[in-house]
Amino acid sequence: MINQIEPFSHPILVTKPLLPDLQDLNRMLQEIWNSGWVTNGGVKHFKAGHDTKHYQLETKLQEYLKVPGFSLFNNGTTALMVGIKQYLLQGEVITTPFTFAATPHSLVWNNITPVFCDIDNTTLTIDPNEVEKLITEKTTGILGVHVFGMPCHVDSLMAIAKKYKLRVLFDAAHAFGTEIDGTGIGTYGDITMFSFHATKLFNTIEGGGLTYNSPEMKDEIELLKDFGIQSEEKVTSQGLNGKLNEIQAAIGLLNLEIIDDERKKRALIREIYTENLNKIKGINVFSVPNNVRDSYQYFVVRITKDFGFSRDKVYDFLRKYNIQTRKYFYPLCSDFDCYKDTSAVRNKYPVAEKAAKEVLCLPFHGQLQLDEVSKICNLIKEMKYVR
Repeated sequence: MINQIEPFSHPILVTKPLLPDLQDLNRMLQEIWNSGWVTNGGVKHFKAGHDTKHYQLETKLQEYLKVPGFSLFNNGTTALMVGIKQYLLQGEVITTPFTFAATPHSLVWNNITPVFCDIDNTTLTIDPNEVEKLITEKTTGILGVHVFGMPCHVDSLMAIAKKYKLRVLFDAAHAFGTEIDGTGIGTYGDITMFSFHATKLFNTIEGGGLTYNSPEMKDEIELLKDFGIQSEEKVTSQGLNGKLNEIQAAIGLLNLEIIDDERKKRALIREIYTENLNKIKGINVFSVPNNVRDSYQYFVVRITKDFGFSRDKVYDFLRKYNIQTRKYFYPLCSDFDCYKDTSAVRNKYPVAEKAAKEVLCLPFHGQLQLDEVSKICNLIKEMKYVR
């Protein structure tokens, strides 16, 4: 039967950016053009009488994410670097190798040594039991990653941090809108980073944000993301340029209006994938617990030996049918040339290494047609019978 299935005539992409209607965007661009204010937005300008798109978006996102404090940034990496700087972390910070490069890089750019820790086999997030084994007198913090929108073991990590007087930071690049029992994921730990890159469910093309539970931190974070400039004649800290511009903020405001529709489309796609792929031995669908609000960032499966073909074989097979998938995260950060022979790597990571060989992200975005999803499922089903 598989010989009767034709390849797609166009590439089926892993993801496509959520983009607002051009007419709506042009209307907002006209407002920005009329104002003459294209960047340097924020609370200080709002107080001066200028209601910037930056300020509007920041306010709406704080409400959407259900957090006490929020600051917009030009990207998630800059936001994470500032979050680390805000708490003056130093020495060593324990983190996961099963993540995007930006996570450990942000530590290194703050002159901190990332110490990689193995992950939990079910959640694919950093394993609290392994974290405690790696704590030394040099450890100042834990940096967890809510991988694919799956929350870390937040309570366990915060208990460990309290015991050893450490800071807890979270990378929530994949977890926009994720909640645990109705509580926004950005309320856990000392600070949480979000990414609004074009590949994310919610995007501002490029962008990011920091959430925090102490609203009084707002002024300090705003200084760090704006060169440390307090006034025209006063610079109080060694900040960087992390500001989101007005055009990107406008895109964010418009995308926020249509994000619920995108979530509904992705929910239908997830249903079709899950219903079909859960029936296949060796294909394990990755999903969050019932008490967690799904971020719908990626559709992830783990391909085990019971399937009869390796993850890499499935990846290559689907490419022949013009279907793009992603081996996310492969290789592990601990295998990067810039880390593998450094003190960041102190142990073997059997769980993370296994996951890196099994995980595959399938196409997942609102522009994907339901019949296209069914065809992808049928191809994977039929592959079992190819010898």
